[in-house]
Amino acid sequence: MRFDHRHLLGIDPLRPDEIVTLLDLADRYVALGRQREKHATSLAGLTQVNMFFENSTRTQASFELAGKRLGADVMSMSMQASSIKKGETLIDTAMTLNAMHPDLLVVRHPQSGAVDLLAQKVRCAVINAGDGRHEHPTQALLDALTIRRAKGRLHRLTVAICGDIAHSRVARSNILLLHRMENRVRLVAPPTLLPAGIDGFGVEVTHDMREGLKDADVVMMLRLQKERMDGGFIPSEREYYHRYGLDAEKLAHAKEDAIVMHPGPMNRGVEIDGTLADDINRSVIQEQVEMGVAVRMAAMDLLARNLRARPTEVIT
Repeated sequence: MRFDHRHLLGIDPLRPDEIVTLLDLADRYVALGRQREKHATSLAGLTQVNMFFENSTRTQASFELAGKRLGADVMSMSMQASSIKKGETLIDTAMTLNAMHPDLLVVRHPQSGAVDLLAQKVRCAVINAGDGRHEHPTQALLDALTIRRAKGRLHRLTVAICGDIAHSRVARSNILLLHRMENRVRLVAPPTLLPAGIDGFGVEVTHDMREGLKDADVVMMLRLQKERMDGGFIPSEREYYHRYGLDAEKLAHAKEDAIVMHPGPMNRGVEIDGTLADDINRSVIQEQVEMGVAVRMAAMDLLARNLRARPTEVIT
């Protein structure tokens, strides 16, 4: 199983065969997660440190559960009360971490590029759990696994990504991955929620939901990221739902077997109709949560293999 990376910082460095390798291994961990005995030993003897500088429920819990199922010693640091809040720099934090000798470091940070900076300064493997508006690679990978299991393939599909594209690291990572696997990607959003330089993304863009969803195999809704908005990006939530919220009438323009996705947390009645979100015949939102644990287990397993393959550092 070839995966030639020390860190997982984004989708861009991954080759298609490496994406497939990770998803194939994740499939095996899905099966493990459905058994009564859910534990493996891939990370036995290793220490995993989770550092979340932003609030998180799904991603942090998912990484913690993934590490424990693989046998790692898992420590989650409370960054809300950390030394960084007292003025410590990210570089000083990296030096402190090096002194603790962790093996895997999982980081979420509000600034784009912060995780990459940490990866340059620490001796362990680093996984990006989301940095600013930049990337969220494991979310794109779990979305890919969800799509592949639901549609039977991960190529030559039409995927509509709808909503707050401008502030979404999830959208960016998904665009990179879906392109790499030869899919057709459409972005559907109001002009105010599209990023600058959208013409260079190699995607189709429309401001009309019905046009964007036409014949789509996958409809991926995004959360309105109000915490990253510093102005009037939408007239009102009611108007936004009327034009860009997913409901049965808009979904009818997609293929009959189109699946509905959302990375969570959802704003029901703003981004998506609650009944549709719970429709087991169309929605795979709960499956995304399950795939998240399996994908993160696979990512840490592969990085740990590379870690163990490196010469052992002598601690003096």
